[in-house]
Amino acid sequence: MKYLFIFCLFVAGVLAKHEIYDGHAVYQVDVASMDQVKLVHDFENDLMLDVWSDAVPGRPGKVLVPKFKREIFENFLKQSGVQYKLEVENVKEQLELEDQLLAAAAAKSNSTRSRLSFDKIHSYEEVDAYLQELAKEFPNVVTVVEGGKSFEGRSIKYLRISTTNFQDASKPVVMMQSLLHCREWVTLPATLYAIHKLVIDVTESDLINNIDWIILPVANPDGYVHTFGGDRYWRKNRATGYMAGNLCMGVDLNRNFGMNWGTASSSSVCSDTFHGRSAFSEPESSVIRDIIAEHRNRMALYLDIHSFGSMILYGYGNGVLPSNALQLHLIGVQMAQAIDRVKWSSNKDYIVGNIFHVLYAASGGASDYAMQAAAPFSYTYELPAYRNSVWFDGFLVDPDFIEQAGFETWEGIKVGARAAAAAAKELKKLNTA
Repeated sequence: MKYLFIFCLFVAGVLAKHEIYDGHAVYQVDVASMDQVKLVHDFENDLMLDVWSDAVPGRPGKVLVPKFKREIFENFLKQSGVQYKLEVENVKEQLELEDQLLAAAAAKSNSTRSRLSFDKIHSYEEVDAYLQELAKEFPNVVTVVEGGKSFEGRSIKYLRISTTNFQDASKPVVMMQSLLHCREWVTLPATLYAIHKLVIDVTESDLINNIDWIILPVANPDGYVHTFGGDRYWRKNRATGYMAGNLCMGVDLNRNFGMNWGTASSSSVCSDTFHGRSAFSEPESSVIRDIIAEHRNRMALYLDIHSFGSMILYGYGNGVLPSNALQLHLIGVQMAQAIDRVKWSSNKDYIVGNIFHVLYAASGGASDYAMQAAAPFSYTYELPAYRNSVWFDGFLVDPDFIEQAGFETWEGIKVGARAAAAAAKELKKLNTA
């Protein structure tokens, strides 16, 4: 009865949420040529639409279209001869269902401050407290570090996990982060699961004995908190001051890093890919830059966890390949194969490749910057969209998939960590020979 009562209270409380998405629809767009790719891409940008995935020949795209822009969008596609399908009539219904399922899971959750469960999506406050509790409980392995403050003044905390307190300069460093794009909730279980396997449930001791780890679970705290308040599809940080009256706000943090900044992103603050006024103009990206700089001589692997699409991507976002592209690709394939061996059969196999050639041109990305500045092996993970239910796609989370998302992603991460650490050591030997 207690669980039912809590669940009913939660459902009653969320009925008024998500009103801003009432009538918003998700379209699947199929293009037949590169001319149509450019046509659709330019129109979506002009209309300031929320593009979830770009359409290319052979792979349809997805786009969220507000209610008052749907007729304009459909007419354009028809007049341009572009095939499309209305995939979700009203996303508000999906958002309400996600709330209900997560509320039911939370009501039954057995989380404690020092043990976060994998049956719910945890809030910023819960994660923040968890990191501090771990540092108290495991002081010989875990150090919690405040890298700085977000735009709205929230702490950006990360863990340093090491058996030698980061004092052994011969140990390679692996860094990973999640929620740079704050609506991608399913990425949080990936970093929390990695922490669990490195600190609490250690079954492969070489990973902690031979490697030092930096894990940043909530890279965009202001945006993440905002998504809990009803604006579920918010992507950027919450920076103001870019437009008079703050009619539009926020910077896409994954376009704000100092690698080809401003070349394949938007200069409009109303766009979801707005790159900010300059590289590292935002406190959140600056924190990550400073962590990378501090450990640049030892950083072997950098992982920026995103969703969705079942992909492992590497730089550069302008299509230029780094000098170690072959080895970069091979380790990417090894990670993907490790995930594919344990993934749910209903989810597609992972794709591995250069972000420009697999998806689209992108600039100012975190993983591109990390590879240029420090890590010879740097990747963006795109976790799966859970597709077992017709109700869920894209960024929404079914509680049944939370632990699986953490588990399967960890299988890829540990393969990549071992391979990148070994390769980085060999590279270091060559450079000092």
